[in-house]
Amino acid sequence: MKLDQNAVIFALSANKDLAAKVCEKLGTKLSDVHLAKFPSKEVLACPIDTVRGKKVFIIQSTCPPVNDTLMEVLIFIDSLRRASAGEINVIIPYFGYARQDRKSKPREPISSKLVADLLVTAGAHRVITFDLHAAQIQGFFSCLEDDISAIPLLGHTILKDKDIDKKNLVTVSPDHGGVNRARKIAEKLNTPIAIIDKRRNSKYQPEVMNIIGEVNGKDCIIIDDMIDTAGSAVAAAKALRGAGAKKIFMAVTHPVLSDPAYERLSESKAFNKLIVTDSIPLEPRFIENKDLNIEVVSLANIIASAIINISQNVSVSEIYDQYSD
Repeated sequence: MKLDQNAVIFALSANKDLAAKVCEKLGTKLSDVHLAKFPSKEVLACPIDTVRGKKVFIIQSTCPPVNDTLMEVLIFIDSLRRASAGEINVIIPYFGYARQDRKSKPREPISSKLVADLLVTAGAHRVITFDLHAAQIQGFFSCLEDDISAIPLLGHTILKDKDIDKKNLVTVSPDHGGVNRARKIAEKLNTPIAIIDKRRNSKYQPEVMNIIGEVNGKDCIIIDDMIDTAGSAVAAAKALRGAGAKKIFMAVTHPVLSDPAYERLSESKAFNKLIVTDSIPLEPRFIENKDLNIEVVSLANIIASAIINISQNVSVSEIYDQYSD
């Protein structure tokens, strides 16, 4: 991969390790950022070297602490615009506020639309995300928006995993909304599909009502866009075991893993393996606890390919060719 000489890459606080891997694949170095907080906790973010006329790529997940990481990227975009950057591309591996994509109750905000507007107002020319929680969020942006899927990468990882018996495997969607996502993996792995029919009670806790599909005596792989507090994930695994499933795996793009996810996963021992990407850096305790058996696969190659294609005005969809097997 060869990067356009007029392109520069920046990383803010959220994804420094991922950004370093991207630069390693591109044979370049991260450009320097002045990132600081005043005693009042206000953020200062600006490039150290000139960006005049440059094609700029920023790598920054708006992951926890969401408001801090979001303000960092907004302020940095503004500084680039005022420094006469030629093109500002914002790569957001995990897009915070994505679950607030519609009004489910009267008087609720649509916060993901607000965040999209803020990015555009700050000066972003293009936003690149991974596996948005709801596909319609793409339409919230008035700039170019590419929502790249990590599903081919996860499918490729599962296909190469010797611990997973592909001949006895069922691909599972944890709810009705994730069926299309699970079906893409099922087609790649040539497996049947099962769907967990669930609802949330008055306390917003997940309750599994039924399992659609045959899982008795099978190994199961649950496919989802994210795992947050792990309540739904653990409930799904428990239901699958109750229906006779043998081994249970889970593959997700975004390991949000907010409290009490660590306690739930540790106590339940719900999964034989949990496969995640590095869209959000994991806390050390999740890696150090070998009983959780978490495997992290990197988005670096996909992001590097996307940067090359965008900088050379080539179709972004070509990045999926590397997972065509």
